[in-house]
Amino acid sequence: MRRALVAALVTAVVVAAPAAAEHEVYYRFTVLGYVKDARGKPVPDAKIEVVRDKTGFSYLGETDDGGFYAVRVRLGDESRGEALTVRQDARVCHVTAAFDPTNQVDERGTRVDFEGARAIERATSFRSTLLSVTNALSRH
Repeated sequence: MRRALVAALVTAVVVAAPAAAEHEVYYRFTVLGYVKDARGKPVPDAKIEVVRDKTGFSYLGETDDGGFYAVRVRLGDESRGEALTVRQDARVCHVTAAFDPTNQVDERGTRVDFEGARAIERATSFRSTLLSVTNALSRH
């Protein structure tokens, strides 16, 4: 009986550890941004796909009524420098997962906007956009 209890406890710890890690900063990279039409109007319900070029695995998202989207990609510390393809219909932006693997506190990510026929990475706007959206959500 005791051996079965110990085995169950070990199994629970081993299985639970990876699941908890997925929610930590060091195990994710967020691609966020806005989709606007050629006149600068937000495009709601636009489909977004982020593909890890190394594995071919894709992560899907969709814009809200204001044209905003956020897609969380599973990338660990070892994935720094990995190529990602961000796609909205025929528009494509190739980005590199750039972050400091020693910083396991700040959110990691980039911003990619789709404006008319163009896709533009605005990595330096990631943090301010994330804070703006987070603050807006907390007020509701």
